[in-house]
Amino acid sequence: MNARKILLLGIDGCRLSITGEEGIAPHLSRMRVAGRLHGMTMVPPTLSGPGWASILTGSTHVQHGVTGNDFIGHRLYSRPDLLSRAFYADHSTTTFAAAGWPPLIDPNGLGPVIHQRLEQQWAGQHRVIARDGETHGYVRVDAEIADYATAMLAGSQAADVSFVYFCDVDETGHLYGLMGEEYRQAIGRVDAHAGRIAAAIEQRAAEHGEDWLVVIVTDHGHVDAGGHGGDTPEECASFVITWSPAGQDRLPDWPDEIAPHELCELILDVRS
Repeated sequence: MNARKILLLGIDGCRLSITGEEGIAPHLSRMRVAGRLHGMTMVPPTLSGPGWASILTGSTHVQHGVTGNDFIGHRLYSRPDLLSRAFYADHSTTTFAAAGWPPLIDPNGLGPVIHQRLEQQWAGQHRVIARDGETHGYVRVDAEIADYATAMLAGSQAADVSFVYFCDVDETGHLYGLMGEEYRQAIGRVDAHAGRIAAAIEQRAAEHGEDWLVVIVTDHGHVDAGGHGGDTPEECASFVITWSPAGQDRLPDWPDEIAPHELCELILDVRS
């Protein structure tokens, strides 16, 4: 059997307990029940820049140098991301990344955390979908990201290692806080995107005999009124859900608590 295919699904600023409320996120709840849940505590400042840099590169804040969302002084060029490291370990690996927050993925932005790897793009081994949710809004842009991800999965050759990112939940938390219906509706929208992606993976696994692992993670929490960056338990709270269409027997034996900079290494171990 070929090496396992991996999809890392990032949901920015998502509070796990709200996804578990009745009827809010049926697809995420299904994957959580059928999969495994691991704790993760983010390191302050609980901002998206340092959080995703640690998750995606397997580096501490000191190592990657990202201390805020301005990315000033970052050392990301010397800290290759998950997709790059998977390719460097095996040059036959194909990779895919799709995100609407420009610092994660856009070479014209403040990062990017995901390396361009132009030679692999030209060779058809690395595909990058960069959209600008800051300008066009994340409701629209997240839907586009989901379209691109499901189209990739419906193709003849789905990427071996992928990163797909949604930011609607975090943006809504900032605008409206977490206690009203708006935040729950945003989780519902992203949950629908996740459900489409999961269904496409289940179909691939059934039709092509592929062995898949989906890893779902968030980069920080929020205070009830909306906002983050501090060191409160609500802001530091993250989680990791692992799910496979083949069932729990195909899930890796990861620890109950995972540090942000450890996740990348754990995923790469699954590929080796």
